[in-house]
Amino acid sequence: MILNIKIGSKSLFINCINVKHLNTKNMTRINHKNPENLFDPTPYAFCHSTHTMSPGRFIFISGQSGGQDLEHTLSNNFKTQVHYALINLKTVLDDNNLAPEDVLKITVLIVDHNEDKLKIWTEEMKEIWKNQKYPASTLIPVPRLALDNMLIEVDAIAFKAEK
Repeated sequence: MILNIKIGSKSLFINCINVKHLNTKNMTRINHKNPENLFDPTPYAFCHSTHTMSPGRFIFISGQSGGQDLEHTLSNNFKTQVHYALINLKTVLDDNNLAPEDVLKITVLIVDHNEDKLKIWTEEMKEIWKNQKYPASTLIPVPRLALDNMLIEVDAIAFKAEK
């Protein structure tokens, strides 16, 4: 979107991508903003900012690990843990009648982060956020997490519209 603002006899043009979508499951209007004077974060599976003006409530989701079952079995494989961390996040969203598109912000903690792990994370995000309307995101490299074998933890803030 290009805004043309006139100030006296001068025009000021502002470029900003402002993507709005309506999640029909939750009836939440979430706005995704990626200013054009910043790099396009979409290939990396995140958005520079998100917000909503809808009435409703925020859901704060605790960090989800890559535990695969009720015994919290952790694979030694990073990709497997990323997959299950996102599945576990989706399970919490489903339990609150929400979808990935209702997530405004995620924080990702990765043990011994590197570019290869970033690529895996991005690929797995694209599998969950098929519409590519990604949440705002922060990735934090860490030396370890709560359990010795945990390689990733993902927390989130979602929004549920009032009906």
